[in-house]
Amino acid sequence: MTDYSLDFPFAHGGPLGSAGFRTEPEDFVVDEALGFEPCGDGEHLLLHLRKRNQNTRWLAQQLADIAGLRPMDVGYCGLKDRRAVTSQWFSLYLPKQELDMARVHAIEGVDVLASDRHNRKLRRGDHAGNHFEIRLQAITGDRQQLQQRLEQIAEQGVPNYFGEQRFGHHGNNLREFEKRFVGQSGDARANQRRRGRRPGGDGGIVLSAGRSYLFNRVLAQRVEQGNWYSTLPGEEIPTGAMWGRGRSSAPEAVRQLEQMVVQALPGWCDALEHSGLGQERRPLQLLPDRFEWRFDGEDLLLQFSLPPGAYATAVIRELTTVSTDRDRAVEP
Repeated sequence: MTDYSLDFPFAHGGPLGSAGFRTEPEDFVVDEALGFEPCGDGEHLLLHLRKRNQNTRWLAQQLADIAGLRPMDVGYCGLKDRRAVTSQWFSLYLPKQELDMARVHAIEGVDVLASDRHNRKLRRGDHAGNHFEIRLQAITGDRQQLQQRLEQIAEQGVPNYFGEQRFGHHGNNLREFEKRFVGQSGDARANQRRRGRRPGGDGGIVLSAGRSYLFNRVLAQRVEQGNWYSTLPGEEIPTGAMWGRGRSSAPEAVRQLEQMVVQALPGWCDALEHSGLGQERRPLQLLPDRFEWRFDGEDLLLQFSLPPGAYATAVIRELTTVSTDRDRAVEP
């Protein structure tokens, strides 16, 4: 079985030093921006919760248990890292009942920030984005070079890679994708999709990993060519394929490059095209919004906002290598 490299090329010359990352949950603060106000009426209860050192799926299950709901009746816009302090919104389908808020307040590591009624369930990507406040502890490297790199990131952005956490521990999600979807019959793929939709199923995670890896491979090729933030003939903005069913909207020069890249992984595009996913495009360039920084003694403090689906680690990797006290993997 293939050994999948996750060492994607850097855009700005590689990291300039090293730093401690998420040695404490408070070193990584994420606040979800919903982008709209709850309408105040409807069958769904929206909860704005802050969690510390807890993951999103676990918290969603706690809410389902308290409300007596199926896991699918609890919605959220995206997964947030466990080793962090994060705020995000959840929706609970409660058309004819109220929630026992005392039990919600009693969940370990969770604070209730707000609650209101709304007319629809929250789904992945419904939010406007996320704001990050990050402390990189005891960062090494020349301060002047770090300052120049930060200015370069603010001006040009970074490659919009999916983070390594999307691919599982040592890329295990990619091996699962190859085993369960690549080269399988239509019936076998359908069984895997049904398995993924069942409570606790991981078929969607595995499919997403395969799709994201192809995107990263295309982006890596454009980084090596030096055109990840500039357009090829016919492009309005530089984008990469998120494979699925349907005709690509990319111009001919881009399609040719992408087909060249995916030839190294035969059967992957076919598996994704028959998985129920639709063809999409994802920007290659990630520009952090409201990007600010300052040195605090030996530490570097960063603040910036990113759109849904973007990874803070894509920004950090262009600046410094990081380590944690237990080398934790995080949620995709």
